[in-house]
Amino acid sequence: MGIVQLIISFILIFNIILSLTIVFLERKNATSTWAWVMVLTFIPIAGFILYLIFGRKLSNKTIFTWDTKSKLGVKTAVQQQLREIENKEFRVNDPRMHQYEDLFYLHLRNDDAIFSQDNDVTVFTDGNRKFNSLIEDIEKAENHIHLLYYIMRSDQLGRRLADVLMKKAKEGIEVRVLYDDMGSRKFSRRLIREMRRAGAEVEGFFPPLIPKLNFKINHRNHRKLVIIDGKIGYIGGFNIGDEYLGVDKRFGYWRDTHLRIIGSAVKHMQTRFILDWNQASRHDIEYDDKYYAAKSAGKVGMQIVSSGPDSDWEQIKHGYIKMIMSAKDYVFIQTPYFIPDESLLDALRIASLSGVDVRIMIPNKPDHPFVYWATYSYIGELLEAGATVYIYQKGFLHAKMIVVDSKIASVGTANIDVRSFRLNFEVNAFLYNETLAEMLVDEFEKDMEHVSQLTYALYKKRTKWIRFKESIARLISPIL
Repeated sequence: MGIVQLIISFILIFNIILSLTIVFLERKNATSTWAWVMVLTFIPIAGFILYLIFGRKLSNKTIFTWDTKSKLGVKTAVQQQLREIENKEFRVNDPRMHQYEDLFYLHLRNDDAIFSQDNDVTVFTDGNRKFNSLIEDIEKAENHIHLLYYIMRSDQLGRRLADVLMKKAKEGIEVRVLYDDMGSRKFSRRLIREMRRAGAEVEGFFPPLIPKLNFKINHRNHRKLVIIDGKIGYIGGFNIGDEYLGVDKRFGYWRDTHLRIIGSAVKHMQTRFILDWNQASRHDIEYDDKYYAAKSAGKVGMQIVSSGPDSDWEQIKHGYIKMIMSAKDYVFIQTPYFIPDESLLDALRIASLSGVDVRIMIPNKPDHPFVYWATYSYIGELLEAGATVYIYQKGFLHAKMIVVDSKIASVGTANIDVRSFRLNFEVNAFLYNETLAEMLVDEFEKDMEHVSQLTYALYKKRTKWIRFKESIARLISPIL
């Protein structure tokens, strides 16, 4: 047997062993398992390298730890709320929200997501308004500023934000900035050093152990959180960069959804930040009452729900499915990417076939081609089931929003895709308030002035080349 044949035989045997390892030891989701087996089979050497970088599960299940978390009484509060729901003793400000106690219960069990109902919420759909409000709040900070973004750039907006953060740090305010090392790869290291010299603490999430070689590249912190003085919180879809102000010619106007929150929910946002910070930094945040100074400010019921590859459950996805299955009249969804797994696709399909008005709005301008074509593949199935699909034409739609029956809603960082559900670290606000839900519906209807409708008849007319691209994208969608 020649040397070439030996090498080929070794590669084939190695790929078989690796494939069996994926199937029997790692216990991945079946669809992602088959996707990786195909990659390993058809591109053996390159497939193995891709698997090392993108395919491995996180080995450490306790990457987020905080020894002083018990001081907050989180477990005690969760158990109390669970018992109250089980004993039919749970009290909500709005009696109409009692019908969603099973959703409260789900998030309490899956994510220790305490239900609070004393929050005031402001909705932002425009980047300029959001960042003007954020910077104004930062300028008024008296104690600390905690900031976490997936993408931070050193462009005009990034510099503007950095300047005000450095100003506050020089005043003696605690400033902590946490960015995702992959998403913020264009964040200037020079600017980071400048911020540190000014007194701000700046850390990257999951940085590579070896420069330019990051084996955790597939598990990114996609969260966007800001907590100011423990009293004000921001959560939603906007990152830090000029494109989010709508000045990027490629995308045009940037349509997103972000929330400003005052109330007890800010405490739960703070805990999420501290857990993420302590994972990334060598300078842990210890418990202090000043970080939990939130006070009652309104009547919006809310749960802050996190999910990620460190979790046994796909908490945010389960919340989405539960919301969809509770719908009696309609489900409105805005998402930049639509790559659901079978469970979520079935939930939407069943809702639509049951007479629920399912409306999905997606962007016309793709920022990731494969994801875009996979989105169109899945959208076709829902069109056939009777759902209505709108294509946003004004610019780029980046909002991650679901509203059900003008009663409950979710706004946060998780897209309707496998990456958000299984691979990225995400955080969403689940909202229980008719007034706020109706506001989000109003924004959806305003956006309908800038859409075209994708009908099933139009979808069936797409070319064979587009169908081919959809098929390839869908085939690898579990690992996109």
